[in-house]
Amino acid sequence: MIETKNTQKESQSTPPSGAGGLVIINYGAGNIQSIKFAFQRLGIDAVLSDDAEKIKAADKVIFPGVGEASSAMAKLRVTGLDKIIPNLKQPVLGICLGMQLMCKHSTEGDTTGLGIFDVDVVKFSKEVKVPQIGWNEITDLQSELFTDIPENSHMYLVHSFYAPKCTEMIATTNYELDYASALQKDNFYGVQFHPEKSGVVGEQILKNFLDL
Repeated sequence: MIETKNTQKESQSTPPSGAGGLVIINYGAGNIQSIKFAFQRLGIDAVLSDDAEKIKAADKVIFPGVGEASSAMAKLRVTGLDKIIPNLKQPVLGICLGMQLMCKHSTEGDTTGLGIFDVDVVKFSKEVKVPQIGWNEITDLQSELFTDIPENSHMYLVHSFYAPKCTEMIATTNYELDYASALQKDNFYGVQFHPEKSGVVGEQILKNFLDL
């Protein structure tokens, strides 16, 4: 288990426990630094890396993403990470586009995903403003990832594509319709929202991930 410290000052001098600590996959997607800073506030100095051996040796892995699905998957294929990520055995958390790429397919760029979650990602209709930007509620919370998280908590989201409701859904959000705002299968977790930008509730979710 990765231990958390109480202050950022401690995080700068004390690495996470365990052989590999916390690794944030660095494949050129956005929001990587904001996630790193969020963990620093929790006392964890995460490593940014695209090195397969470092990722496989990590205690916990964050798979971030802000951007376009097909170009992001192309970057993963260049480094071979498209083969590494689905075979990881430690807890893995996909955030925003990271979660979407863990699904079977995305209509954004007609993109084949990593196939971890058995659901296809689709676009919101023209009946609503796209992208969805801002705060929205998460409900139907069904995972240890949401320990001490109240129902109807507000999280920050920025996205035009979504994962429909499915058997691997562990949280729901409504925007035009109810959709899966979080997914889980075995050691793999995914959240459509940005915990690193969601205040104390998002911070608690990141703490919960560290405690898995």
